[in-house]
Amino acid sequence: MGKAQLGHLTNPIDLVSKTPDIPDQILKHRTCWLQVLANLRSRRIKTSRQQLKDFELNAPCFLDTIPCRKRSTRTVKCKNEISKRQNRKQNKLDSGKFECHLDNLWRSLPEDKKSCFMCLDSLWFSLYTKASTKEKVLTWIKKKNIFSKKYVLVPVVCWSHWSLLIFCNFGESLQSETRTPCILLLDSLEKANPRRIEPDIRKFVLDIYRAENRPVTKEAISRIPLLVPKVPQQRNGEECGKFVLCYINMFVESAPENFNIDGYPYFMEKNWFSLESMELLCKKLNAF
Repeated sequence: MGKAQLGHLTNPIDLVSKTPDIPDQILKHRTCWLQVLANLRSRRIKTSRQQLKDFELNAPCFLDTIPCRKRSTRTVKCKNEISKRQNRKQNKLDSGKFECHLDNLWRSLPEDKKSCFMCLDSLWFSLYTKASTKEKVLTWIKKKNIFSKKYVLVPVVCWSHWSLLIFCNFGESLQSETRTPCILLLDSLEKANPRRIEPDIRKFVLDIYRAENRPVTKEAISRIPLLVPKVPQQRNGEECGKFVLCYINMFVESAPENFNIDGYPYFMEKNWFSLESMELLCKKLNAF
């Protein structure tokens, strides 16, 4: 089709429909007229300026219809992975977000429920493990007078993973048989072996006793039961902080007046709470 042949095509749609090798589906839409123009020029079909102007104004749309090179599978996978990482980063609670949520949670709990509880700062355990801040942490804890409480909640972040320590009956004698001091470790990633931090926990407890000038030996601390109940487990690597918040909320609500290891694990089981209730709690905390 030469220039003379194009002269009688006053309708730009006719220009497209009479041009061979252009797919019929391009007539169903109304954008990308430049692609058709490029196709015409690549086939050395000349058009006048007026015809080009008319075509630009009246051409049909070709959205998502012009054949193009298939996107690289590798590129798509990389972009998807980047998107997933960004979403995980947004969903994961760092220490700042966790502490903010913990403050909101603690303020929302009934005063009568909190009376026998003490909740320590979420960074104190990790700061204790550093030689430069160890003594400061012990001083801060001493001011809290934790031995006057039945339960002491200690959020722990270690290797970018959140778990919860609960000191029970620490104000009682280590030889008591009715109110035996014990340690609970609630971890939403049981398969990662929560007991791997037990040596640090034992040292932490020993130093707390010594900072309070309580007569205690390393052997006596080693005999304090460390219990790891089979609590609800996380689905991915980004939910541990939310689970710890839920552990705290549910434990304060359900803890017995007198904790005794004979009744263990009490309510702390795999079906202790649902994922839906955990998400509702997190939405509530976000609303503060």
